[in-house]
Amino acid sequence: MPATQPESLTLDRLATPIGTALIVTDEANHLRAFNWTDYEPQMLAWIRRHYPRARLAEGVSASQVRAAFDGYFQGDVRALEAVPWRASGTAFQLKVWETLCTIPAGETLSYAGLAERVGRPTAVRAVGLANGANPVAVVAPCHRVIGSNGSLTGYGGGLPRKRWLLTHEGARFKPQLAA
Repeated sequence: MPATQPESLTLDRLATPIGTALIVTDEANHLRAFNWTDYEPQMLAWIRRHYPRARLAEGVSASQVRAAFDGYFQGDVRALEAVPWRASGTAFQLKVWETLCTIPAGETLSYAGLAERVGRPTAVRAVGLANGANPVAVVAPCHRVIGSNGSLTGYGGGLPRKRWLLTHEGARFKPQLAA
C-alpha cells in the first residue's frame, strides 16, 4: 500500500485493557500509526520523519476506525480486518506488513514462515526487522509472529501485551517462564 503524504493527521487516545492506545489517522480516514502511550515519544518522532509536512492534532479518529478498535478490544477479534491503513516504508517492509494481514486472528506464524510467505525464505532477520518496524501494529498483526519453537519473541509493545493480544485472539503459543 504505497503511502501518499497526508496533509493532516489526527491523534486519538483509546483506553484498552492493556494500556492507552494511540491511533493516528489521516484526512482520508486511513490508519497511519498505532502505538501505546508508553512509546509516544518514539511514535511522534517516527511521524515527524515519515510525514514531515502533516499537521498533527489531537482529536477523535474516524468513527469506523475507532469502532473497529473498540470492537476488537471488546472481543470481536476480526474487527480490525476492516480498518484501512497506509504506511510509509520500503517496498520490502510494505510487503511484510501486507503479508502480516494474511495471518488470521487466533493463528500464529514463525518468522521463518513469514519469510517464506514474502518469497524470501533466507531473509528471516530482514523479515524480523521489518516486522519490528511495523507502524500500524495490531491492524497489521505483527504480534502474531512468534519463534519457530512456538515461544513469544520480541514485540515493540512489550511481551506482556503480545501475550495478552494472542490470548485475547485464542492463539496457541508456548508460555514464557517468569524471568
